[in-house]
Amino acid sequence: MNMFTPQATPPAWMAQFSDPNAWQSWMKTPQMDMGPIAKTMADLGATIDPAELGKLQQDYMQQLTVLWQDMLAQKTPAIADKRFSAPVWQANPLHAFNAAVYLLNSRFLLAMADAVEAKPRAKQKIRFAVQQLVDAMSPANFLVTNPEAQQKIIESKGESLAKGITNMLQDLQKGHISQTDESAFEVGVNVATTEGTVVFENELFQLIQYQPLTKTVNERPLLLVPPCINKYYILDLQPANSLVKYAVEEGNTVFLVSWCNPGADLGKTTWDDYIQKGALKALEVAQEISGQEQINALGFCVGGTVLSTALSILYGRGENPLSSLTLLTTLLDFRETGVIDVFVDDAQVLLREQTIGKGGLMPGRDFASTFSSLRPNDLVWNYVKSNYLKGEEPPPFDLLYWNSDSTNLPGPMYCYYLRNMYLENNLRQPGKLTVGGQKVDLGKIDTPIFIYGSREDHIVPWTAAYESMSILNPKKPARNRFVLGASGHIAGVINPPAAKKRSYWTNDAPAKTAEEWFAGATENPGSWWPEWSAFLAKNGGKKVPAPKKPGSAKYKPIEPAPGRYVKVKA
Repeated sequence: MNMFTPQATPPAWMAQFSDPNAWQSWMKTPQMDMGPIAKTMADLGATIDPAELGKLQQDYMQQLTVLWQDMLAQKTPAIADKRFSAPVWQANPLHAFNAAVYLLNSRFLLAMADAVEAKPRAKQKIRFAVQQLVDAMSPANFLVTNPEAQQKIIESKGESLAKGITNMLQDLQKGHISQTDESAFEVGVNVATTEGTVVFENELFQLIQYQPLTKTVNERPLLLVPPCINKYYILDLQPANSLVKYAVEEGNTVFLVSWCNPGADLGKTTWDDYIQKGALKALEVAQEISGQEQINALGFCVGGTVLSTALSILYGRGENPLSSLTLLTTLLDFRETGVIDVFVDDAQVLLREQTIGKGGLMPGRDFASTFSSLRPNDLVWNYVKSNYLKGEEPPPFDLLYWNSDSTNLPGPMYCYYLRNMYLENNLRQPGKLTVGGQKVDLGKIDTPIFIYGSREDHIVPWTAAYESMSILNPKKPARNRFVLGASGHIAGVINPPAAKKRSYWTNDAPAKTAEEWFAGATENPGSWWPEWSAFLAKNGGKKVPAPKKPGSAKYKPIEPAPGRYVKVKA
């Protein structure tokens, strides 16, 4: 959910790994011409200790010899990988041997990538490129080497093959691989259904006020600022897993920012616009409608970065707009950005600046392909195998429907974010950036803060989310609280209590580092949402009668939720 993507043409370091002539030779045996790999490593200032490489090759040959001997003895190798778990892979020793050799070659290439001696970012790029190669070359991904698909063709008398071709042609027209039955969902019908009203709109967002579900509510309302790279309804998928509905049920008057899906007319929109016309305006409207000078606010991922920037401006002016702040999987310190680093370097950012930095759009489909590349087996090759090779229809899944409903971003805003956050990490440096004529200093934000990270997050590493503990309330660290949830960037956040799934960690003792915090943390079963709800209640003021109608004399109802903006397709 962060705003990055590879350029349309792969960078030189990655192109070396995507050369078919190179990878075909690599997958055959480690006794290979190391030219292409050596060139790529040289370009990135990387080397491999010859002794370490020799050991890897020796280990490989020993394991390959065992496999070959088993093959001659018609002994089927054991395979634990879920891609080859179907009985048909074990039924024929040749298929099992093919899968086993692939896994052996994969382990060798990844071990070789791990053995590379290079700067951390260069090593990460090499590891990522090799992983992409390894995942793409699985025999499960090709009809000629996938016995499941072959068996399906025979059993269906060719119907599965015909259906697979149809599925592929349809996806080519869509511009993306279908991960779910997209016809099974409609925004406002069976996703994004929590009852509410649009009470304000400008060119950048609509503000939704949700209908109360309790007779009394916390005096201070809650404003949700989701990421602008995705549709807001990740927070309101269906009633059973809606964070929005949960917050309303817990006695909060909830406002939510529904960002626009920019078209060409917004192609020159800047980062400053998203702060001033977006987050700051939403805060102002929520304050005016509720009649409260202070409100609770929540930012999710990029929404948290936008919201924090806006708040630093207000606090820098001497205002005090919040009773509390919640940040979910948010980066304020961009030193550690995980695998995303492979997509962000000087050359790639400069290319974006030259092409769309002064006007244009970053297409949503490019973001979607990037996110899929972070988990290619789950989000790409799994569907190549099922949709195309086996001719199956993907089942309905609300989360994957949302995942495919991507949004564009204005080029100037996107390029500013890439350079100043990901590339130069300027946001965390007090006074380095200026927005709306005000120096940005996150340390000026003065309010109780609830910071959440997901332990297996590959987009916002939880240790990077923890860095906000030292950036915010630097003179009052006791006002910050960190909670760590299980699972990843989305599944960790969207974890309703009723599901009784996963777990979360808490530790309210002072800790200088994320590692020190985790060493003293306690694991708790279930969802972290009740911890957050208690935090909101503590900072929500007294209980008051729920609003009888949405909006105010100044901000009149415009249309029912979810509104028009969220329905615009990229």
